[in-house]
Formats: sequence, structure tokens, C-alpha cells
Amino acid sequence: MSGLRVLAVDDLAPALDELCRMLREAPEVGEVVGAGDALRALKLLQADHFDAVFLDISMPGLDGLELATLLARLSEPPVIVFVTAHDGHAVAAYGIGAVDYLLKPVRTERLAAALAKVVRMAPSEAQRAAPDAMAALPVDAGGRTRYVRRDDVLFVEAHGDYVRLHTRGGVHLVRMPISRLEEYWEGTGFTRVHRGYLLSVSAVLELRSDTTGGLLAHTPVGDVPVSRRHARELRDRLLEAAQQGQLGSSW
Repeated sequence: MSGLRVLAVDDLAPALDELCRMLREAPEVGEVVGAGDALRALKLLQADHFDAVFLDISMPGLDGLELATLLARLSEPPVIVFVTAHDGHAVAAYGIGAVDYLLKPVRTERLAAALAKVVRMAPSEAQRAAPDAMAALPVDAGGRTRYVRRDDVLFVEAHGDYVRLHTRGGVHLVRMPISRLEEYWEGTGFTRVHRGYLLSVSAVLELRSDTTGGLLAHTPVGDVPVSRRHARELRDRLLEAAQQGQLGSSW
């Protein structure tokens, strides 16, 4: 099975069920196993391999911080993400080596950001699945979560701490800096053409000049400004795509 193998640990059954549900819906995750206490989690981790553990802190008996300390001694420790209702343990959590610290109730975009960190830190099997780890991005709309496929995005526009994903079906807002998304989508057909824009090369129909002599990349859903420093690279990418028969092929 491709994707991350994740162990979710929480002593409260409703919280555990919800965390498992969210993890299973994430495109990075291939398998999710739940554990209702730290001792059960420790037995599972000793018997099997997991790429990551999403771990509650306040649990009876062995708590999450103590479990994480034990896991750090394993020969191939999993990546740790703490999930808790309290923000007072953040310093200790990061001191143990956790890659992220999520506060309940967990938001979909924060979970996606944590999983992106896991993919970058996880052992080799998870890393082999990494190229598809951000193949879809979660979008919250009207209290429901849907996923926008990377292949459906024609270009991305920066909007502060958010990005706007421009697709044929509309524009979708995701909380993520454009520089981070550029890192995730590097090598997947997207290229930075402007400080505020990331463009799917295959979406370009033609290059145009604007009224001031600037360069625009024309796509089926709008024009994208191309800065002078990125113009040469874009032209080279378009020539390569045209030679391979990929220019405009998806649209």
C-alpha cells in the first residue's frame, strides 16, 4: 500500500475516531491504525512499522510526552505529531523532536501542513510516495471538506498567507504560503513565473503582451503575469513541453 502508515493515539474514543477519519481522507495517508492508550500504541509500534504517530498528550497512565520519549529510542523512530487540547506543552513537545503540534479541534489545513512535514521527515518508504503527497489539497467550504486535485489547477495566485487555486470549476482558497506550495509541486509541471504566481506549464495556450509591454501567459481561466526574471525559464519550459506534445494537452 502506498502512502504513509499512521498510528493515531487518543484515550477519548470520539476524538480518536475523528482524527482517524481526517487522516484517512488525506491523500498522503495510505493506512491508519487507532490506539486508545499509550501502552496499546507502544505494543503496536514494537510489533510493526509506522511512518508517523499522531499523539494526544493528556492520557491516563503513560502520557503522550512519556511515550514520545520512549519512541525516540527506537532504531527507526516514527515521526511524531502531537494533537492536544492544551497549548502549554509545546516547548516540551518540540524538545522531544515532534515535527508539529496541533490543537484540538484539528483544522483540515493544519493537518495537511503537518502531514507535509511528516512526508519530508518520514523514512524511505514514505518518501517514495512523496511525489504524490500533495496531489490534492483540502478546501473547506460551507462546513465540508473537499479535495482539489493538483492536475485540475491551471495556476496558483498568492493571497497573503493563503493561495488561490484557479481551476475550470472555480477558485479555491487554501491556507498555505505560495513558496511552500512551490516546494511541494516542484517537478510536477508547475513553475514560478512571478512573485505571486505559480503556473501549470501545460495550461499555457499562448504568450501575450499587456498594454505596458509586460508578458502574460494566457490560460483557459485567465492571464497570468510573467516577470522578466522568469520569462526565459518559462519560454524554455514551454518549448520543451511543445516538443514533448504536452503543451495545452490537459485543457
